[in-house]
Amino acid sequence: MTRYLLAIPVVAFLFCAVVSCSFAQTTPSTPPASPSDSSTRAQAAPISDEDMAKLYLIRKDFPAAEALFRKLTRQQPKNALYWDYLGISLHHQQQVSAAIKCYEKSAKIDPHYADALNNIGTGWYDLHKYSKAIRAYKRAISVKEDNAVVYMSLGYAYFADKKYEDAIASFHRALEIDPQVFDHSGGRTGTTVQDRTVEGDRGHFYFLLAKSFAQAGNVERCVIYLRKARDEGFKDMDSAKTDPAFAGVLKDPAIQEILNPAPPQTAQP
Repeated sequence: MTRYLLAIPVVAFLFCAVVSCSFAQTTPSTPPASPSDSSTRAQAAPISDEDMAKLYLIRKDFPAAEALFRKLTRQQPKNALYWDYLGISLHHQQQVSAAIKCYEKSAKIDPHYADALNNIGTGWYDLHKYSKAIRAYKRAISVKEDNAVVYMSLGYAYFADKKYEDAIASFHRALEIDPQVFDHSGGRTGTTVQDRTVEGDRGHFYFLLAKSFAQAGNVERCVIYLRKARDEGFKDMDSAKTDPAFAGVLKDPAIQEILNPAPPQTAQP
C-alpha cells in the first residue's frame, strides 16, 4: 500500500486538448478546410515527453513515468527537476533506495531545491532511518524556512525517533505557517512526497497533535485529536489538565467531556 502522498502540477488539460483535436469532425455547415488550415493543424505541437511523463504520474502509471523521466535525464542530465520526478516515480514503486539516489542527484545539481531535500527525508523516513530523515528535513527548512509541509514531516520524524518535545515544536511551527496544513491531501508544491504514516504509539501521537492545536488556539481540532487519543487508549489523558499548553482550551465543554467523562449509568432494578 502506498503510504506517501504526491501532488503533481495539473497538465492534464494539455492531454485533453490533444485528444479533442484528434477527434474533431467537420460538420456539413463547415466549409472545407483550406490548405493553410490543414497546415496549421499539421504543425500543432504534440505533447512533450515531460508533460506526458507528468500525466503518467497523475494516472498512476509509474513504470511509464519512470521510463520517460529516465529518457529526459539522459537528454538533460543537469536538470534537477527531472531527477526529482524520476525519484518520485521510483518511490511510488517502492524502490525507495533508488529514489533517494535520484533525489540526492537533484539536490546536488541544485542545492537550493527544497523539494528534493524534503523527498530525501521522506525516503529515509520510509526506510525507518529517522535520524537521517530529520537531517534531510532540516536541510530543506534551511533552504525554505516557511514550508509548513516540511515542518509537519519533520514532526512525524521526530515522533518516530521518540523526540516528543521536538515533534511538538515542529507541529506547532507548521500550524503557525499554515493552520490547515493537516487538512491538505498532498504536497503543496507539486514535487513534494509526504508520508503520513504514524510510527509508534498512535494515541500518544494524537495527544501531541491535540496539544499543538491547543497551543494554536484551535479548539475544534484539539477536540478531534483528544478524542482520537482517548479512543486509541492513550493512558495519560489527565496530563492535559495541568499542561500549560491546554490552559486556553480547558474550559471548553467538549474538552471537559473528554477529560472528565460522566460515569456510566447503572441499570435501574
